[in-house]
Amino acid sequence: MNIGSQIAWDDTVLPFQLDRSDIRGRVARLDGALENILSQHSYPPQIEGLIAEAALLTALIGQTVKLRWKLSLQVRGDGPARLIATDFFAPKAPGEPAQVRAYASFDESRLDESATAFSQIGKGYFAILIDQGEGTAPYQGITPIAGGSLSACAETYFAQSEQLPTRFAMSFGRSVLPGAREHWRAGGVMLQNMPKASPLLKDGEGGEGGLLTAADVLDEEEGENWLRANTLLDTVDELELIGPSVQPTELLVRLFHEEVPRVFDAQQVSFGCTCSADRVRSSLSIYSAKDIGHMTTDEGIVTADCQFCGAHYEFDPTTLGFEAEDGGS
Repeated sequence: MNIGSQIAWDDTVLPFQLDRSDIRGRVARLDGALENILSQHSYPPQIEGLIAEAALLTALIGQTVKLRWKLSLQVRGDGPARLIATDFFAPKAPGEPAQVRAYASFDESRLDESATAFSQIGKGYFAILIDQGEGTAPYQGITPIAGGSLSACAETYFAQSEQLPTRFAMSFGRSVLPGAREHWRAGGVMLQNMPKASPLLKDGEGGEGGLLTAADVLDEEEGENWLRANTLLDTVDELELIGPSVQPTELLVRLFHEEVPRVFDAQQVSFGCTCSADRVRSSLSIYSAKDIGHMTTDEGIVTADCQFCGAHYEFDPTTLGFEAEDGGS
């Protein structure tokens, strides 16, 4: 891949379908978008890895939904990594990029440098939230933390909550290209069995904790197709996923040429945040003047910082809350 091709495929999600297997999928590459996400804070390496995995998952999953506004992924646990939160915003207009953002809340004093990043989450839950905007009811699906990675949690979520067999192959980490500084890159492939109106649920105990697995929701023919596609995906190399030596289209041909891959228009992805002074003011509108008083600093202002992008806001306390002097918002 030459430098022009590399740049063209950085920060993209490429949808595809395997016509022989009736399986859909996505190939994603995150470069500048991921670097921008992680540069907002000085995260420890293990937390950086969790955010990188969550951001890549969010880009892959968000592009599968006919999204009008926002898809969010949340991971909450009782370990040192208390919260991983991401958002994927649909393009505002045709031809514009989708936007992704992410952050983590953690207890640095409890982090175990000798343990895996995923183990820092502990017990908790993995959730996907879809908000299609004004006039619609948000959707939320939750599954317990299970498996050995966030991608395994996502696979369990789709089998359990949506009865959709799903597989992720992902790679992420710091990359150094000739003549360039070290920075984060991530790449992955998502496979998903095409949904049916009435998925078949088999009798059995399921996987970890009795949770459903792909095998529990596939009939015999689907199971054969799914096994074949997954066996082919097992041959992928981490460097093929993360790039930049192999274009996503070349990767699909290399992996799935016998499954007749068909690609669709790629979606650009960029780092973006929707925070604003008006949104912060609106979020504070539920508080009384007494509550606002407790938030006011010795300097006589109320401050707020966006966890996603680091933006800092300062307000006159008399203009905040439902008892604001100007009527509030």
